[in-house]
Amino acid sequence: MSSKLSKEQIYQIIEEENVRFIRLQFTDMLGTIKNVEIPLSQLDKALDNKMMFDGSSIEGFVRIEESDMYLHPDLDTFVVFPWTSDKGKVARFICDIYNPDGTPFEGCPRYNLKRNLKKMEELGYSAFNIGTEPEFFLFKLDEHGDPSLELNDRGGYFDLAPTDLGENCRRDIVLELEEMGFNIEASHHESAPGQHEIDFQYSDAVKHCDDIQTFKLVVKTIARKHNLHATFMPKPLFGVNGSGMHVNMSLFKDGENVFFDNDGDMQLSEIAYQFTAGLIKHATSFTAVTNPTVNSYKRLVPGYEAPSYVAWSAQNRSPLVRIPFSRGLSTRVELRSVDPAANPYMAMAVLLASGLDGITSKLTPPEPVNRNIYVMDKAERERNGIKDLPATLMDALSELEKDEVVSVALGEHLYEHFIEAKEIEWDMFRTTVHPWEREQYLASY
Repeated sequence: MSSKLSKEQIYQIIEEENVRFIRLQFTDMLGTIKNVEIPLSQLDKALDNKMMFDGSSIEGFVRIEESDMYLHPDLDTFVVFPWTSDKGKVARFICDIYNPDGTPFEGCPRYNLKRNLKKMEELGYSAFNIGTEPEFFLFKLDEHGDPSLELNDRGGYFDLAPTDLGENCRRDIVLELEEMGFNIEASHHESAPGQHEIDFQYSDAVKHCDDIQTFKLVVKTIARKHNLHATFMPKPLFGVNGSGMHVNMSLFKDGENVFFDNDGDMQLSEIAYQFTAGLIKHATSFTAVTNPTVNSYKRLVPGYEAPSYVAWSAQNRSPLVRIPFSRGLSTRVELRSVDPAANPYMAMAVLLASGLDGITSKLTPPEPVNRNIYVMDKAERERNGIKDLPATLMDALSELEKDEVVSVALGEHLYEHFIEAKEIEWDMFRTTVHPWEREQYLASY
């Protein structure tokens, strides 16, 4: 998927693979994959950046009186979906969104990430490399083909078949991903029943975000072929671990990982510590973006391995930020709070901006917390300077509105539309009467 393809090479692949339809794919503000599917006869028009669509129909884009938008395919994202029909396969391009006057659309999450990467480059860094660990649940489909709440297995961490009945589905997902060019590093059952993880190779930020979106599409498509529903909902079940998407980050300059310093404390550079300090400083503010749903905050609670408190360590897994043991080119900072419901382009933009603020402001991180934070009471956490992550989506939005660095990273368009959409989401949740309330109160009052 990372190869540089010319138009001629693309046409050759299309002929060899018997491709009949092209999906022009993009991501809306909420992280949902959208696409315009065209017949092969319209490909020339698409590759000339002349394919138009109605932007007013997409969440967070534009008003109806300014609806015409253009799709600009990125040739490097061309891939043929291997599971499509031999009678006529489907291929896709991931697109950036442009205004009719030829300028990039500021509400395009992919473009916004590129905008933040340019700021990084102006500071002298050549690459922001990320690797993610997205988790998901597999539920059985009911007789109508709708998702049920019946899990397909009762397995646990690293279990095998027959306990892990999702193994065949997970293996087919891996095979499809590899055929599409993914370099899969590992796949396994996760801690909760019905929960799975597939890890693919790190890459530069834009490509990796493209890969996350493709990954989600493949997982859902192949799961349905096994009569299963794959969900990246952060906390679909009470009483078990939720699904996270840990993000490993590193900055490169001239092919060298600038987080590594052989002579530094723990072989970490001053830049690595400053980047970590930036993440710590802005953690409560970027959480609305990295954990963007009402449901996200059901995961960020003590007792289920997800972080709840703002701290860092190189030795234990309870803090928000962890420094994995690997050094050299693999030196990285891991943020453990992000969940797979996040729009990856927006999430990586705010994380990069937070880390860069730590570098430009020459911040120093607080002392590492090498004890299990979950066994500390509130008074002890306060003595150690450990803040809580936001407890609800509304709390997270309030923190976001206070932070200029994170809001600027989103850009005015995305920031305003995101706040508006999420305040509506919270208000709908706040005013809905939930089953728990009826179970607790209906007979008692």
